[in-house]
Amino acid sequence: MRTPQHSSSRFNSGRSGGQSRYTRRPSGGPRSSAPRASSRAVSALEAAFAAAPVAENVDTTWQALGLNQRLVTGLERRGITTPFPIQAATFVDAAAGRDVLGRARTGSGKTLAFGLPLLSRLATLREVSGPLAGHPRGLILVPTRELAVQVQDALQPLAHGVRLRTLAVFGGASIGRQINALERGVDLVVATPGRLQDLIDRGACSLAEVEVTAIDEADHMSDLGFLPVVVKLLELTRPEGQRLLFSATLDGAVSTLVERFLKDPALHAVASAEASVETMDHRGWVVRDAEEKLAVLTEIASRPARSILFVRTKHGADRLATRLVRSGIDAAAIHGDLRQNARQKALDSFAAGRTRVLVATDVAARGIHVDDVDLVVHVDPPNDSKDYLHRSGRTARAGASGLVLSILVPGERRTVDQIWRRAGVSAELVHVSPGSDAVRAVAESGEPVVVVPEPVREERPRTSSGRPGYGRGRGEGRGAGRPRGERGYDRARHPESGRPERGPAPHRRASGRPAGEPGATHS
Repeated sequence: MRTPQHSSSRFNSGRSGGQSRYTRRPSGGPRSSAPRASSRAVSALEAAFAAAPVAENVDTTWQALGLNQRLVTGLERRGITTPFPIQAATFVDAAAGRDVLGRARTGSGKTLAFGLPLLSRLATLREVSGPLAGHPRGLILVPTRELAVQVQDALQPLAHGVRLRTLAVFGGASIGRQINALERGVDLVVATPGRLQDLIDRGACSLAEVEVTAIDEADHMSDLGFLPVVVKLLELTRPEGQRLLFSATLDGAVSTLVERFLKDPALHAVASAEASVETMDHRGWVVRDAEEKLAVLTEIASRPARSILFVRTKHGADRLATRLVRSGIDAAAIHGDLRQNARQKALDSFAAGRTRVLVATDVAARGIHVDDVDLVVHVDPPNDSKDYLHRSGRTARAGASGLVLSILVPGERRTVDQIWRRAGVSAELVHVSPGSDAVRAVAESGEPVVVVPEPVREERPRTSSGRPGYGRGRGEGRGAGRPRGERGYDRARHPESGRPERGPAPHRRASGRPAGEPGATHS
């Protein structure tokens, strides 16, 4: 097996038994389930990544990396014949059982970077014994429902090829079905922290047999306040188990997870989060007021290609989507107040091209993975540069290019200037109005979306009354195969009431009483 020529660094953490570069908890006193990240710890983590050379494109193949041949075949069926840089850089260490700390921009292939070595190891364990009821051997923690579905969709077909069972666990879906699936036994669970904790509290799931744990978007989980639950869940996994932590950015409280749960991790920095801006065309438009902004949005949303519009609030997403629909534009909103099936339906419709415009809040910034999105619009400025990068990362994925457009009213210019500077973005601000050359150029840009028709549901056969027959047409059902005279509607009619006369029931035991003598008992 040939080792790819990439650079990585080793970082000594608290689990290695040596001196940690992080600030340690003072001896004595209770251990907190969610230790605080000190500024020294954060600096040590960032300094370690800054010292690690960035890995570039590597000329290698899945076979050369030593990937399971069945997984190679599954990838080739999907047209994935060569690994992305983050995948080539991390696979050998991860497949060898080492803990890995990886940083790569959004859309760079992190899901397969941790998913492939995880599936490869679980496939080896599967040869020894099948899945255990309620005891998965692999775990992937993600911050949102959308990301859980995305990871499940990416890995489930590959897992099927190596006879592994996977299950996505998240809130908003039937917990009873998730419990039933766990009872039947699954090898890999892709979960949001809250729902997984609920299943553990109900006794439906145990993490005692988890051999490999992957944590995706750990910084976002910290931002959402999930870190205490994540720490609690990791403490329930096997202490000697393998941990793979991947994220587009590694800051904030992520260092606490590294210190406590990763032993001597291999660091792989394929590209910083800021590097993703180089494959995008960033522009800023200044409009006169909110009404003019809405008119410009309506004009560019009529373009033939896919577009994602990001707003700050749930009500703002609903209002904008409704306004676009009233203007004749196929649009849908997605935000945290929607039920999971409604959110998934909106995403599926967008991916299939039946909806060309998706209006989303930041809850979807890291959970949307749709190919051929070539325009992202910041309708409302994001909270910070990190949110700007993750929103923008919905375009220019997997090496493609895309346009990122910020539409501002005059009072928002200073905020956006600061966000651009921190994100490493250089963009020129121009004043536009509805119908201007710049607006018209964007409104006419993009390749028309190829629409995938919605599956046609097969209608159930209907009875003569017009009600669904549930699969029983004429000549089917309980009366089929019997002579017509034995069916209830063909029996002789009573001369006065007109109702069918009931004949003897051969399957019943005779009562022994004479006909017309009520109350007779059995002999």
